Parts: sequence; C-alpha cells; structure tokens
Amino acid sequence: MKINENLPLFIFEMANNHSGNVEHGLKIIKEISKATNGFDFKFAFKFQYRDLDTFIHPDYQGRDDIKYVKRFSDTKLSEDDFLVLMDEIKKCGFITVCTPFDEKSVDKIVKHGFDIIKIASCSFTDWPLLEHIANTDKPIIASTAGASIEDMDRVVSFFQHRNKDLCLMHCVGAYPTKRENLELNQMELLKTKYSDITIGFSTHEEPENFDSIRIAIAKGARVFERHVSVQSDKYGINAYSSTPDQVQQWLSAALDTFKMCGVENRRHDISEKEKNDLRGLKRGLFVSTKISKGEKIDMDRVFLAIPNIEGQILANDMAKYTVFTAEKDLLPNEPVMFKDVSIKNLRENVLSIIKQLKEVLVKSNIILPNKVELELSHHYGIEKYEQWGAAILNCINREYCKKLIILLPGQNHPVHHHVKKEETFQVLYGSMTVHLNGSTKVLKAGELVTVERGMKHNFSSEEGAVFEEISTTHFKNDSFYDDLNVMENKNRKTEMTFWADWFNSNLQ
Repeated sequence: MKINENLPLFIFEMANNHSGNVEHGLKIIKEISKATNGFDFKFAFKFQYRDLDTFIHPDYQGRDDIKYVKRFSDTKLSEDDFLVLMDEIKKCGFITVCTPFDEKSVDKIVKHGFDIIKIASCSFTDWPLLEHIANTDKPIIASTAGASIEDMDRVVSFFQHRNKDLCLMHCVGAYPTKRENLELNQMELLKTKYSDITIGFSTHEEPENFDSIRIAIAKGARVFERHVSVQSDKYGINAYSSTPDQVQQWLSAALDTFKMCGVENRRHDISEKEKNDLRGLKRGLFVSTKISKGEKIDMDRVFLAIPNIEGQILANDMAKYTVFTAEKDLLPNEPVMFKDVSIKNLRENVLSIIKQLKEVLVKSNIILPNKVELELSHHYGIEKYEQWGAAILNCINREYCKKLIILLPGQNHPVHHHVKKEETFQVLYGSMTVHLNGSTKVLKAGELVTVERGMKHNFSSEEGAVFEEISTTHFKNDSFYDDLNVMENKNRKTEMTFWADWFNSNLQ
C-alpha cells in the first residue's frame, strides 16, 4: 500500500492502554471501531512493539522505581497476545500500523505483516533503527517532536534516497500538550519545505480539544494520530487518550472541517446561487451619449450602474482586449445589450504577440529578470502590432533608467521625440535601422546611438532586434508623436506583469 492512496488517514494509537490485558485491548478496538461508523475516512489502528528482554538493560529489569521500565514491564503482552489483537483490527477493517523501538521489533512487524511502520519521535534520529526500517518494504510515518530542521532534512533525505514512501507528522512531545504549546503553524512549515511528501499531525492535547484537528486540516495535514482507550472499573484513562465518544466528536469535527475547506488543488465549482447572487450586485453598461450603428463603444460614451438586466453587457465584460461595435443606434440611458453589438476579442492577438516575443528572446539568449514589467506599444491598434509597435521591458527607472526593447521582424516604431529624456540605444541582438532628424543609421549587435532631447527619431528592424535603452529618468507623457492619430490614441499601451516561469509555461 501507499500512504498517499489512503488519505485522509486517521490512526488510533493503543500504545500501552491495553494495560497488558488482551481482553481490555479487544474492547478498545471494538469500541473505537463502532465510533468510526458513518465516517468515510481511512482508519488505522496502531500498536507499539518492544523486545523488552533487550530493550531494557539487564541490570534494570523488574525495577519499579524507573517510570518507563515499570510501565512497559507491567503492560507486557506476548507475541500471541498481539496476534489476537491484530486479528481483531483486521476484522474491523483497520489498516495495521506498528511502532518498533528496536531492531528485533522491526523484524516482528515484517513477520506479522503490518501495513505501515511508524517511527516515534524519540527514535526519529535513531540511525541504527532507521537503517533497519529502511531495509523493509513498508511505508513509513515519522513523528518529529524534538527534531530540528537539520534533523528533519537528514531523515527525509535518508529515506528519499532509498525511495521510501514517507509521511512526516508534526508532533509535540508533551503529555498532554497544552493549547498554547501545540505549535500548529509547524504543519505549514513542513508542507512548504517538504512539498513532495505527505504531512500529518500526531496529537497529544486534551481529548476535549476538537479545535486542533480543525486547524491541522486547514494547515494541510492529511494523516492524524490520536491515543485511544476505554474506561473500565480496573483500568483508567490517561490525560491525553480519547474515549470512543471523544473519538466520534473528533471525527465529526474533522468531517465538518473537510466540508468547509472544500476541494483541493483546483478552483471550486461556482454554484448557480452564487452566480445569481453576485450578478445582482454587478454594474450594467448604459449609453450616456448616442452611439450610431457601426461605431465602437468607448467608455467615454457609456456609464455603469445598477440594476442590470438579463442579457446586458456588464462592467465585468469590459476587458481591454474586447471591442464592442454597435449593430444599431443606441440611445442615451438605454442598456447596452449583447444582442445589439458585435464583439471582437483581441486576447488571442496578445497571446500571439507574446509567443513571437519569446521566439526572439530564445534566439537572442538574453536572460530576463524573474519579474518583468512588460509594455506593448501598439500605436495603430493591437491588430496592427506586427507592423507598428514595440515591446518594452521596464527594468529600472530612477535618476537613470534601463529598458529592454524588442522589435519583431518587419516592425516599425513611429516618429516621435522626448522633451525631458535623453537616451542611448545599444543593440544586443539582431539589427535595427534608426532615423535621427532625417539621417539614417543601421545598427548591428554591439553598436549604439545616442538620442538627445528634442531629437525626432524612429526605428525599425527587418530581421528582429533586441536593444537596450539607457536613459535619464523616464516620465509618462514625455513621448510626442508626429502623427496626431497616435497622440489621440489613449489605448495604445497594454501593460502586464509576468514572472519568467509564467512567461515560459504559457508559451509552449
């Protein structure tokens, strides 16, 4: 079996709560099994194996004045006793888990056919024991109480290099653990640092604390471990073990939390109620100044308001890449309806442009910074970008400014000048033609030219080019084009931010 195939997984730890009595152990298993009825989770029951003849030093055998020597000795079960208990947990449909505290116990776990080996926090860096566990074919769950980050790095690396199926459990080794000491944020740390393995929560808080399981689930834990026991006239319950009733409440809290958290690793489905409730709050598009048939619908000729009506264009539909053209005369104050317009979506134009830019960058071998502010200049509309325009990557703008500018093959940039800015171009890849006050220069890779303030210039490239612009501070509205149509085009820029990995992944 694999741990990831059985999530979420709830492990019930018997430990020494059987009190050395098989009948009491059977009662715990049966009562806990009843408590799981009605919950669609995976469940496991866990034992602890110690070879007491070797685990306890010969000189300390039988001592009553040493806490753990007395506890383990007083609650000792034989191998046959454990097999009786194991037979019962299998009958109840539990996955079988066992914690070994010595090498002989690992061998017994293999012999008895347990599904999963659990490593206790005290054994987390017990390297002789870990070596023995690594030689089995069992999935491994390891608790991390008391472990440093360096310890965890070493243990994770140890098992991953051996291709072991591993789960790390956040755990605090205080029995019981007070609420203020639960350190539940550690699960986020583990999930982030070890993103390729399952993270869980081994809990020792008071049994009536059902908040921690909710938080653990929200933090990303998917394996949960809890000590369990049953009250009897002869045997009591320690302060960190749960009764069947408390287990049922614990599982109910978990189920409720999973429902509230919803789906993972994808966007949730949007319900019709959610869509309808939100639509009532969205602004609709209305005409402010008459729009004649065949005219584009610009924002300066419409207004947005509620209420909207079915079939009306909403503010949410007014993307910068979407062009609406009136199919009939539209009068003031009337709603703009989808049926009364034609629609042209220019998003595909943008994606096509980005793809072409990538091709140039790949050929140029120019490495971009991780985060890039990209500006597409399309002076005569994005539909004509391949003929007129440029892509500007804004790197830095202080008292000095640096940009990378990409020209596609056959692309031109119109005549313009700057009042405040002086700039120098240096070609990094390809070649470009620069026109300066009537003179023409053809620049190849490595060559540069300076454009002084007020100097009219334009540039183009037949084969495509990438050049660096180094200048004084860049100011918005400091580019003055000879063609008034360009100056009056308020939508001649498309700006976007992207990260290098996003850029690459979207252009395959």
